[in-house]
Amino acid sequence: MKIKIKEIIVVEGLHDKIAIDRAVEADCLITGGSAVSDTLLKQVERAQKERGVILFTDPDYPGERIRKQVAQRVPGCKHAFLPREEATANGDVGIENASPESIRRALESVRTEWEGAEEEFSWREMQEYGLTGLADSAEKREQLGKILGIGRCNAKTFWKRINMLGVTRAEWEAAWRLLDS
Repeated sequence: MKIKIKEIIVVEGLHDKIAIDRAVEADCLITGGSAVSDTLLKQVERAQKERGVILFTDPDYPGERIRKQVAQRVPGCKHAFLPREEATANGDVGIENASPESIRRALESVRTEWEGAEEEFSWREMQEYGLTGLADSAEKREQLGKILGIGRCNAKTFWKRINMLGVTRAEWEAAWRLLDS
């Protein structure tokens, strides 16, 4: 029996919706590509008020751009992230390439955006942990992003996400232990 998702899931395309339907029972809004229309943003605003929204875009630049556009206009969205390798088939990156198990795992690990969150992690810590400015910083961020379920991103976005999506010190320390093992 498929799990039912209360929130409306925002995806990029019809094939993403089909992949979601294989994994869970949920309603989706489709952006129709990287140009997010004002009409769609109004639909997402209404969905957020009525049932809540989960942003579940492709783990690539256009997907991140869509996620950012929608999140800026519609505060308080939940975010689901897929590791790039779980969403890639034959060089194509997208939710539509993920297995139902990967999709369910991502949806079970959603994080809620909260703009009023206090800054738990400082930029200085990002530097001290080697997450910016070093040759292996991007690789560390990618691995930590996968462990923490916040996706792959540049240093500034990573820093914003760990604070905005409520990563706790305990989660952080556990992720570092996994990274070091």
